[in-house]
Formats: sequence, structure tokens, C-alpha cells
Amino acid sequence: MFRGKKYQESAKLVEKTALYDTAEAMDLVVKTAPAKFDETVELHVKLGVDSRHADQQVRGAIVLPHGTGKTQRVLVFAKGDKAAEAKAAGADFVGEMDMVEKIQKENWFDFDVVVASPDMMGVVGRLGKVLGPKGLMPSPKAGTVTPNVAQAVNDIKAGKVEYRLDKTNIIHCPIGKVSFGPEKLLENCNALIGAIVKAKPSAAKGQYIRSCVCTSTMGPGIKINNAKLT
Repeated sequence: MFRGKKYQESAKLVEKTALYDTAEAMDLVVKTAPAKFDETVELHVKLGVDSRHADQQVRGAIVLPHGTGKTQRVLVFAKGDKAAEAKAAGADFVGEMDMVEKIQKENWFDFDVVVASPDMMGVVGRLGKVLGPKGLMPSPKAGTVTPNVAQAVNDIKAGKVEYRLDKTNIIHCPIGKVSFGPEKLLENCNALIGAIVKAKPSAAKGQYIRSCVCTSTMGPGIKINNAKLT
């Protein structure tokens, strides 16, 4: 695979076989971000669980201390007072069947997170086939099905991220922007790792965190010493 000159220069700063302390890794991820735009920094954590088993699922959400650097567009399914509360909290879109129809008829997806009050899940359920594959279906575990929709909107706007296993037992999650600098990225990283460790299923056997890599959008992957993470 051909890589550009900027990437190659950045990659020289990273030892491929080295396992870095988290603080060193955050320092390097900032130094090796080659793009002119403000790159997103992501954490990729491979876990020693099997996502095919219900009792080994790892999923949850956390408000990062410094947010993600991205403003999330929030769609809320609610009615009456709950709808008014969601609007007051800063939700970008609020509705009921009108939003269902807009998504179904117009293939409209100009939002990043979906929140629903419990009484609206019958309506939202109709969108399962389109929201599910995109990872947008609200769930109680992620705190996006809740009677307190205003708090959910506030948390998301403050930098709440959802983490969940993919089919290969890896969690991919943003922890901020390169412009945050190493210290803020380190605090966000530690907060996310702490949440993942706390969410360890009781059915998980052996080594829980198998590997951990951080990377910026256009930069090389930097391996973190996972022995110090649990």
C-alpha cells in the first residue's frame, strides 16, 4: 500500500514493535498527525471476549472530560413536555411520526445520535432496520432511551461517546482532536479505558485488554502498553 510523504515522515517517529506508555502515545499521536486539518484521535481496543455471546457484550457510554471536539447533531423522539424539554436542552431535531416518515420517505440522516423517551420506542422500533445497521438505534445501555431526554441531550452535547464491540471484538472510539494537545487527550483516553475496564463482563476469561492502539485520522497507529491499562 502506497503512503504519502507526510505519512512516511510521521511513521519514522514511531517504532513499529514498541509498546508506549499512554502519556507517550498521546504525545506521539499529536506529533505524527500530518494533515493540515484538525485530525480526530481514535482509540482502538481489542478485548479478550466473544461478542457472539450475549453475556460477553461490552457496551456503554461515557462523557469524556474534554469532549470530542465534534458537535453532535441530536434527534430526539419525544412528545408533549418531554419534546419541549429536549428542545430547550439544545436538541437539533425533535418529533414523533413526522420524523419516522422523514427518515423512511426522504432517506434523511442529517443527525449523529438518536435519543428517545421510553414511550416512543414503539414508534422508533419501526426504524430498526435502517437505524440498526448505522449504529443509530437508541438503547437503554447507551443512555439514549431515557425518561430524562434533556439530560441525555446535555450529556451528548458535552462530549458523551458510546463504546461498543464490533464483530471482531474491537472497540473503536474517538477521544478528541489533535488540537486538544497530549494532556487533554490523555485524560480522555484514561476515562474511556477506565469505563471499558469497569464494563468487563463476568463471563470474560483470561486477558481482557488484548491490544490498544491510538491513531489520528491520517497518522500511523501507535501501540499502547496494555499491561498497564487494567
